[in-house]
Amino acid sequence: MVALCVFDAYGTLFDVDAAARVAAGEPGGATLADHWPRLSADWRRKQLEYTWLRSLAGAHVDFWQVTQDALDWALDAAGLQDAGLRARLLDLYRRLDPFPEVPEVLRDLQGQGVRLAILSNGSQAMLADAVASAGLDGVFDAVLSVDDVGIFKPAPVVYDMVGARFGTASADVLFVSSNGWDICSGAAYGFRTLWVNRAGAPMDRLHGAPDHMARDLRALPDLIGGL
Repeated sequence: MVALCVFDAYGTLFDVDAAARVAAGEPGGATLADHWPRLSADWRRKQLEYTWLRSLAGAHVDFWQVTQDALDWALDAAGLQDAGLRARLLDLYRRLDPFPEVPEVLRDLQGQGVRLAILSNGSQAMLADAVASAGLDGVFDAVLSVDDVGIFKPAPVVYDMVGARFGTASADVLFVSSNGWDICSGAAYGFRTLWVNRAGAPMDRLHGAPDHMARDLRALPDLIGGL
């Protein structure tokens, strides 16, 4: 059985659409009612694009700055110039909801004696807020941030952090991500992999392919028990 399971955070454990969805449902959120799905999609797309472009350019900033820059682009694209809305969306992003199955799945894995870790583009401060607000303090053996290497995924040096922290070979790690580009890169790196394909997206045509695919995390305890 694989003894270490490493999770991507945003989109895998934490619902990146939650900030815009929650804000749209709050009093005064009527301006978002027709915009939030597109706004959230633009925000996420630009957030990822900026990580890749900054990595290529050697112009690293932390993920919180990238998140703010991406939101500003998305708000401009939606024609929403509202400082109060911007502040509210960023506040909600610091404490995104976990996907519904996440707490129970993590408890099941802990019960099997599996070590758990996060490997994320998120800054240490962002990840600490997300883990605490989701009630997951004490669940993870490590929360690894690209802050420590100064470049975003899928740079191999990010995946190197797992072996450096745990002393494990890549083949002894199950890496779990909802991002197709991330899971393909993790597979090429040598991790065993589970793609949590929540959106039902087609497979990315990249330099690796995941070993397993599921629509959410519920099958993970049974899967990892058989590895």
